[in-house]
Amino acid sequence: MAKRNKKPSTAWLHGILANAAEVLIVEAGPDELDRADAARTVVAGDEIAGLARVLAVVDSDRRDGCLCLGWPTMVVSGADGRELARWTVHHQTYLRGLGDGDAELRNGPALTEWLAEHGLSGSRDVQLMLARQEVEHEARRVRWVTAAPAGLASLAEAVTRRENHAERQLADLMARRIPDLVERIRTLTTWAGVPARENGTFWYESLPQRLLLAESTKAILDALMMAPLSPGQLDGAAELFTCLEWTRPLRAEVPEPLRSQLIAHVTATGTEPMRFRMHHGYGASASR
Repeated sequence: MAKRNKKPSTAWLHGILANAAEVLIVEAGPDELDRADAARTVVAGDEIAGLARVLAVVDSDRRDGCLCLGWPTMVVSGADGRELARWTVHHQTYLRGLGDGDAELRNGPALTEWLAEHGLSGSRDVQLMLARQEVEHEARRVRWVTAAPAGLASLAEAVTRRENHAERQLADLMARRIPDLVERIRTLTTWAGVPARENGTFWYESLPQRLLLAESTKAILDALMMAPLSPGQLDGAAELFTCLEWTRPLRAEVPEPLRSQLIAHVTATGTEPMRFRMHHGYGASASR
């Protein structure tokens, strides 16, 4: 096997492939090559030259790398069956096993397509899934920014971009724009309800809830009981009263008739996670 004793380079990589009789490629980590469910292929002859055309790295002395095992794994063998090299692809961006660190691929997408053309579509499927998730995440981020209280969208955008002091500036501006505490609490509750029906919560989506928790318990409960809540406010209140900062230790019981209103709302329209949290929180006694 080629020794990992020098700087990764395409010339070195192609030199190994030039002496190869075959390359076994398995959609698994280097320690799972015998997995029965792992797709695999063996390339030889001119196919090795085709692999070499898409397998090139940035010549560097990069030393750092990720902690995962990586996949697919490429096992390069000579004519005598001796293993010349064993490489793993990491996140379609790096190649491990050539030199002391992870070598950056020059064209990860080209390698991914080549693999798919040879029956190994796992890498491409992952990339397509990640691309779809990125589109969905961006649409969700835009929805949250758009739902910000009037005049705060630009600062909400800055929060999602992790700009310095954006959260503090947003809180300060909101206090100036909505000086009435009751109105501000109810407005924040509406905003806090935006991610209630999503799968999980992104870090920035918890900002309205954090701002609510900075207010006194009495002020929050008084504001939410002052008038009937909209469906969006009920979503926000349900999330607030089941978050760990409210329940551990319990900050306060949800008083009637707000509690009954929340139970009816979540029972009728809530998602399964919302109902689960309700039954283990403010709705626990009602479910017994």
